[in-house]
Amino acid sequence: MARHKLSDSGLRGLDKPGIYGDGDGLYLRVQPSGSRSWIFIWRRFGARREIGLGPYGAGSSHVGLAAARRKAQEAREIVGAGGDPKSDMAERKAALRVMTLGQVADEYVDAMKSKWREKTLARWERIANAYIKTIRQVPIEAVNTNDVVRALQPLWHAKPETADKVRQGLKQFLDHARARGLRSGDNPAAWTGHLDQILPAPAKLSRGHHAALPFVDAPAFVSRLRESTGMAARALEFLVLTTVRSGEARGARWDEIDLAAKLWTIPAERMKAGKAHRVPLSPRAIEIVHLMRSQSINDLVFPGRTAGRPLSDTSLTQALGAAGGKQVSVHGWRSTFRDWAADATNFQREVAEAALAHAYGDAVERAYRRGDALEKRRELMDAWADFLNGEAGASL
Repeated sequence: MARHKLSDSGLRGLDKPGIYGDGDGLYLRVQPSGSRSWIFIWRRFGARREIGLGPYGAGSSHVGLAAARRKAQEAREIVGAGGDPKSDMAERKAALRVMTLGQVADEYVDAMKSKWREKTLARWERIANAYIKTIRQVPIEAVNTNDVVRALQPLWHAKPETADKVRQGLKQFLDHARARGLRSGDNPAAWTGHLDQILPAPAKLSRGHHAALPFVDAPAFVSRLRESTGMAARALEFLVLTTVRSGEARGARWDEIDLAAKLWTIPAERMKAGKAHRVPLSPRAIEIVHLMRSQSINDLVFPGRTAGRPLSDTSLTQALGAAGGKQVSVHGWRSTFRDWAADATNFQREVAEAALAHAYGDAVERAYRRGDALEKRRELMDAWADFLNGEAGASL
């Protein structure tokens, strides 16, 4: 039987009493009083049966066309399995009512993780657990604005960028719950017209750029960093030498590194731009790789304390601070390198941008430039390593 005969625009004009079919068991009933409601009709043992699916409309207690179709599909599946929608749907609804925000968040992350890169998955896991832990036990249908604000306030001024990502995550969890029929009504994590009346706009909070060390101070910093024998210090130095992002360095795996070719190839799924990136390794970077190989315990070059997991981003931040870099960020080292390449060398801009895995030039220019300037970048990275060595040498 054909489905989806009705449309939102057509439904708004239906006021004549009667029953209007959307197809395959779903109907809209219009009463002489003007009230409109959804029903699902099926036959069981030859007898006609029906179940109400809720009043038609757009309010929080009403059911729109899309939601009615989802409910009808659920009823069809129950009938197909030999069940009774009247009892089975009531039982399912009762079971869904007891779900908490934390359970929904976990199920959302589990459902979506196959399409996310490792770094993205880790961020969503932090949002679903650490950042909303104070409201994880709230029943999903009961989550309100006060709950959302309670979770956001500790972060809103201290870490505004993180706070806004948590808000967006909460909104996604609650939208997911509504789509599954676990809650109804407006989304209490929505910004425009809602939270923007309660919290100051994130754009007006102090955010700033990633703090970077002036490149003239880089050799002295690296000299202090080498005084530490910890793995986090070596991972940070490797990051500085290769100018990659934190997650790319911490997630480095042995099968990505070709020591004979002095080359590290980061696969596309671990890169921010989703494109594989080749990194030429300087002699000092090779030394660090050899040192880590002598301590290897698994497939990760810089393994963390948890089995199968890399070092945490926090461990690199701590190593940075211990070497005198408390006022700068790990990511800021990419800016330090870029300033050095521009102000202290004669290397072309395109070579420096390629070293950072940045796209450069317009679309036409990029289409004709197929290579990644690997050999020129090797010269650049060796020069960067020599600059960082300064008078400190390159000993571990």
